Amino acid sequence: DLERQRTPTLRGFMPDPSIFQDMDSAAERLANAIEAKEAITIFGDYDVDGATSAALLVRLLRSLDVPAGYYIPDRLMEGYGPSGPALVKIGEAGSRLIVTVDCGAQAFDAIAQANAAGVETIIVDHHQCATVLPAAFAMVNPNRLDEVPDAALHGNLAAVGVAFLLGAAILRTLRTRGHFANRPEPNLMDLLDLVALGTVADVARLTGFNRALVTQGLKVMAKRRNIGLAALMDAARLTKPPTASDMGFALGPRINAGGRVGKSDLGVRLLTTEDPHEAAEISQELNRLNEERRAIEAGVLEEAMTASTACAN
Repeated sequence: DLERQRTPTLRGFMPDPSIFQDMDSAAERLANAIEAKEAITIFGDYDVDGATSAALLVRLLRSLDVPAGYYIPDRLMEGYGPSGPALVKIGEAGSRLIVTVDCGAQAFDAIAQANAAGVETIIVDHHQCATVLPAAFAMVNPNRLDEVPDAALHGNLAAVGVAFLLGAAILRTLRTRGHFANRPEPNLMDLLDLVALGTVADVARLTGFNRALVTQGLKVMAKRRNIGLAALMDAARLTKPPTASDMGFALGPRINAGGRVGKSDLGVRLLTTEDPHEAAEISQELNRLNEERRAIEAGVLEEAMTASTACAN
């Protein structure tokens, strides 16, 4: 198996999306929404994995002419994961189908409130699950306790990797229905730069399928097709083809800074914009926020060291 590991490809490592619980039902529901032009909102976490997962699905849905929006909760005011009031508010604004990414595995109360308000939810996550699952329309998560062995082998996927598999399942479902008979099919491979960034920034193990996703994603990122990512690389002064280290230590922290000390949706805005001027402005803002984050962390460390020295004395 040495050659397959040395030059990892998607063909060599990608599993059939259908092996995951609820994947086919999630893909069918989203395919129905796409064909009916339903408004869909992607509810993401405020870290890099959440931002890239949300951006991947937003970009895919928009390429399919679906009015997809996104919602990223405020870290301090709303906390982690979906809340009932937020899901109900999204529904009242016109989006009756919400896909949560990188969150939702334990959102029992929030999903119950959404159901009561007539809002359907699909959960795309990778965090550990309880024996009982939230009453969502579908829950796609390789770490479900009832997952089949072949799917459970992919428990080290970041949420963006799970979102990528859902995207593949959606396109396959639409293809089977003849949706692309008279229109071009989006190339999911063009979104691998987002998958690679989210996978590395979430410190997922770079083995198996993850290794292939990052290897191929770096190639896509080097082409700088994503306007926001290209602007962020410029802000980080990355002039050479990016490496995994660049994603982990230069790009990831800047996107994280938006959720930690700035506006939580800056990362998704950057990764979904098609406006070079907006991309440049957001990148500079994230660059500034990252410097602020580093200063805060340095101050906290200094205070801790001073307190530790005082206690020792």
